[in-house]
Amino acid sequence: MSSVSAVVSQSYVRFAGCCYLLIIGLGLFSETQVRGSLVVAGDAIATAAQIGAADTFWRSGIVADLCMHLLDIPIIVLFYLLFKQVNVALNLTATAFNLIQTAVLVANKLCLVLPLLLLSGAAYLSAFSPEQLSALSYTAIQLHNYGFAIGLLFFALACVIRGYLIIKSAYFPRLLGALLALAGVCYLVNSLALLLAPGIAALLFPAIMLPVLIAELSLSLWMIVKGANMEQGRK
Repeated sequence: MSSVSAVVSQSYVRFAGCCYLLIIGLGLFSETQVRGSLVVAGDAIATAAQIGAADTFWRSGIVADLCMHLLDIPIIVLFYLLFKQVNVALNLTATAFNLIQTAVLVANKLCLVLPLLLLSGAAYLSAFSPEQLSALSYTAIQLHNYGFAIGLLFFALACVIRGYLIIKSAYFPRLLGALLALAGVCYLVNSLALLLAPGIAALLFPAIMLPVLIAELSLSLWMIVKGANMEQGRK
């Protein structure tokens, strides 16, 4: 038995795969079902009315996102333990990028809490008109989009590195490593486009996220069903 398999059990690999699958599901829920249904593009007043009428639903999206980030931790630990004998420097680099991404995205959730405060009707907000409060709320949501893109810059690099480590180690099929590296490139292009050329980003999205969904869904399902191939992985 290799030292890696002595530390990382197949049950842990499968548990991390379940966490990964839950992350995908929670992310889709908060992004498409919650924000996708309540945020009216370009209309601050309509968006404020939607959130005000469904504030509990809006809060559920925030909680789903936070659960998603909590589930990041078992996956980060698994990949660190799994790949530490493949390439120490690259493994630590990918782990650091992933931790930064998670920290940035957790802090970024405050941008989604701000509309709840602004639209709460509290007495101290009487200094602002309803239109101003709606505009500030919408701005906070837009700021969250940029914060999300910034966080994913770090995750993009983690995906590229881990894709390479999968290919080198063969703990998982090399095709999954190539797909994960491609997903990292897609994350990188999408985030840079939003930051540098929003018009281009609008043209790329959501098509550019299809390789991401395929790669991460395939990897998570493989981890759940097959686990990691310790025999073929590098000792």
